[in-house]
Amino acid sequence: MIKLSGVVFAFVGIFGVLYAINMALMIPDVHFSYSNDVCVEVINYNPEDNYSCENLPIKFNHVWVK
Repeated sequence: MIKLSGVVFAFVGIFGVLYAINMALMIPDVHFSYSNDVCVEVINYNPEDNYSCENLPIKFNHVWVK
């Protein structure tokens, strides 16, 4: 018989992993020009975010573009 504490521990672990994956997928992509190394575009995946090249987020996925 599985102890209740083991079930709770497994549930918390699975929830934590799913939460981390969700947060990683919501990080915006910032496109930088490969030749000039300047911001070209910011793609926000979270509808509540309003980031732009003038207002870069603290954490973002750095994407090189032409």
